[in-house]
Amino acid sequence: MMTMEKAQLIIEAAIVKAKEIGQPMNIAVVDAGTNLTAFVRMDGAWLGSIDIAINKAFTARAFDISTLELGRNSQPGDQFFGIHVSNHARVMIFAGGVPLKVNGQIVGAVGISGGSGAQDQAVAEAAAACS
Repeated sequence: MMTMEKAQLIIEAAIVKAKEIGQPMNIAVVDAGTNLTAFVRMDGAWLGSIDIAINKAFTARAFDISTLELGRNSQPGDQFFGIHVSNHARVMIFAGGVPLKVNGQIVGAVGISGGSGAQDQAVAEAAAACS
C-alpha cells in the first residue's frame, strides 16, 4: 500500500538524484488506484511539466509499464500506436514514469518531468529504487 510516508521517501530519493544531476524536477507519486498521493515541484522546475509528471505517474500505474517502454511500443506500426490519445489524452509515451513495486507487487508509480528524457528516467529510477 502506498502511504504518505512512503510517498515522501520516494520524493526525497528523487530530489537527491535531481540535485545530483543539477536539474530541478516535478515529482509525482500515485497509489495503486492512480490517485495522486504526493507531489513536489522543486524550485526552478518548469511549470509546464507539472501535469506531465502527474500524467507519467498515472500512465505507469494504469498500464503497469514504464512510460519509456510504453513509448517504445507506441511508435507507428507498433502494438500501442495511438495509445497516447486514450484516457482523455493523459497517457504519456516518453521517459520518466515508473511503476513502484513492493515484494513484486505494484503499489503505485512515480512520474518525473523537468529535464531531458534521460534525466527524467534517471530520477524516476532512483526514486523507484527506494520503494
